[in-house]
Amino acid sequence: MSSGAELKSDSSFGVGQTDGCSSSDIQTAVIPTEIHRTGRWRSFKDSFKRAEDKHDVSSDQDGLEKAIHKTADNNLNRSLKKRQLQMITLGGCVGSGLFIGVGSALHSGGPAGLLISWSIVSSFLYCTMQALAELAALYPISGSFSTYATRFVDPSWGFAVGWNYAIFWVVVLPLELVASSMTINYWASDINSVAWVAIFYVLIIGLNLCGNKGFGETEFVASVIKVLGIIGFNILAIILICGGGGHAGFIGAKYWHNPGPFAYGAKGVISVLITATYSLAGTELVGLTSAESEGNPRIVLPKAIKQVFWRILLFYMITLTLVGFLVPFNSKRLIGSSTDSSASPFVIAIKDAQIKVLPSIFNVIVLVSLLSIGNSSVYGFSRTILSLAEQGLAPKIFDYVDRKGRPLVGILTSAIVGLLSFVAASPKQTEVFAWLMALSGLSTLFTWFSVNLCHIRFRMAMKKQNRSLRELPYRALTGFWGSVYAAVLLFTVLCLQFWISLFPLGAKPDAQKFFENYLGAVVVLVFFIGHKIYSRKLNTVVPLETMDLDSGRRETDVDKLVQELEEEKESKRAAPWYKKVLDFLV
Repeated sequence: MSSGAELKSDSSFGVGQTDGCSSSDIQTAVIPTEIHRTGRWRSFKDSFKRAEDKHDVSSDQDGLEKAIHKTADNNLNRSLKKRQLQMITLGGCVGSGLFIGVGSALHSGGPAGLLISWSIVSSFLYCTMQALAELAALYPISGSFSTYATRFVDPSWGFAVGWNYAIFWVVVLPLELVASSMTINYWASDINSVAWVAIFYVLIIGLNLCGNKGFGETEFVASVIKVLGIIGFNILAIILICGGGGHAGFIGAKYWHNPGPFAYGAKGVISVLITATYSLAGTELVGLTSAESEGNPRIVLPKAIKQVFWRILLFYMITLTLVGFLVPFNSKRLIGSSTDSSASPFVIAIKDAQIKVLPSIFNVIVLVSLLSIGNSSVYGFSRTILSLAEQGLAPKIFDYVDRKGRPLVGILTSAIVGLLSFVAASPKQTEVFAWLMALSGLSTLFTWFSVNLCHIRFRMAMKKQNRSLRELPYRALTGFWGSVYAAVLLFTVLCLQFWISLFPLGAKPDAQKFFENYLGAVVVLVFFIGHKIYSRKLNTVVPLETMDLDSGRRETDVDKLVQELEEEKESKRAAPWYKKVLDFLV
C-alpha cells in the first residue's frame, strides 16, 4: 500500500509539480501567456478604433482656414520608404493603358501618330510633375493636389477636382479586377471568371488593410517586375527588327512604308491623345504619398519624381517606337476590347515571332500590372476622399483614420464599389463598363490641369506677397512658364477631345458615343456649379494677397532651410564627376 501511495505521489509530482513548482506557481506561469494572447487580440481590435484627433481648430477660423489646418497634419503613418516611392513613380501605374490600349492607338494613329501623341502628352506631364514636386516638397499634406486646388484656387474647384479624382480611382478597381480575370483565362479558360474576380478582390482589399506598408511593398515588387518585363521586351524587339527572329527576316522600317506612318492623318493623331493620357494616368499618385513619406519630403519626393523622365523615355518613347516597327497599324488583330490582352501589339509581336514560352511570360506581366493598378486604386480613392472630408467637402465619416493610420471608411467604400466587378457574369457587362469608363475618362486631364493651375497661382501669390523663391525646398525645373505651357496644352487637348467626341473617326455623330467620351467634363462642371449653388458663394477664388503660404510646411525655419540648401549645393559642386552623373540619373 505504502509503495502504491509513494508511486501515486511521485506521478503527481512528475505531472503537476515539475521541478518543485507548486500549483500557485503554475497558475502564475500560465496567466502571463493568457494575458499576452488576450493583449494581442485586444491590440488588434483596438487598432481599428479612431485615432486621437490632432486638430485644435478655433471657432474663429473660416471654412478655408479650417480645411488648411486639418489637411496640414493628419493621422496617416509616415512609413513609405524612399525605394518604394521611386519605384511607384517609375513603374507604379504602368498597366493596361500601355500593354493593351496601345493596340487601338496604333490602329487609329499609325506609328508616327503614336509617337507624336505620346510626345505631346509626355511634355506636359513632365511639366505637371515638376510643378507637383515643388508643391509637395513644400506642403507634404493630406490629399496633395485636391487640397492645393482648395487652398490656392477656389474651394468649389477643389470640390470638383477632388471628387472627380476620387470617382476615377473608385471606378478603376472593378475595371481592373475584370480585366485581370479575363487575362488569367489565357491559362484557365474553363474556370468561371467570377471566381478569379473574387480571389483578386480579397487579395487587393486585404493588402490595403495592411496599411501603407502593404501598399508600398506590393507596388515596389510589381514595379520591379514591370520594369524588367519592358526592358526584356525592348531587347527582344530590337533583335526581331534586325532579323533575329529567323522566319520573318529583316523587318526594319517596312511597316513605316507600307501601310505608312499615319492611319487617319491629323484627326487620328488627335484621337490618340486621350489614349496616351490614360496610359500615363496615375503618375501623379506619388503626390498623394507625400503625407506618408518616411524620409524628408523635400529630398525624397523630387528625387522620386525625377524618375518620370526615365519612365517616359524608357517605357514609352523607346518601347512605342519599337512596337511601330513590329506591327502594322492595319492589322485586324489590333481591334479588340480595352481589356483583351490578345489585342496588345506586344502579344501580337511575340506571337508573330513564334516564340512559344514568351506569350505566357508576358501575360504574367500584364496580370501583375492590372492587379497593381487595382491596388493603387484603393489607395488613391481612400486618401483622396479622406482629404475631401478633412476639408469639409465630403461627409465627415470619411475622415475616419484608425490607430494604424488606415482611412478605413474610404477603403470600405472602395470595397463596396468594387463589388461591381461581379457584373462580369452579366450579359450587360460591356455596357456597364463603358459607362464606368465614361465617368472617369477625362479625369486625368482635369487633375493635371489643376496641378498646373495651383502652381501658377502659388507662384503668383509668392510674388504678390514679396516672398523669395529661395525659401522653396525644391524649385520646379520647368519653372512658372512650364506650368503655363502645360495648362494651355491640357485645355487645348480638352477642346480637341470635344471635337473628336462629337465627330468620331469613321462614324457619324452619335449622342451616346459623345457622352461615353466626354461625360467626365460634364461631371466636373456639375460638381463645380453644384458646390457654388450649395455654398451660396459665387466668388470664392482665394485672393493672392491673403493666400496662406505657411501652414502645412514640414520645415518651418526658413533661415535654417535656406542655409541647408546652400550647403547641399556646395557639396554637389565639390562632388566628383561620377557622383554628379549618378545624382542626375537617380
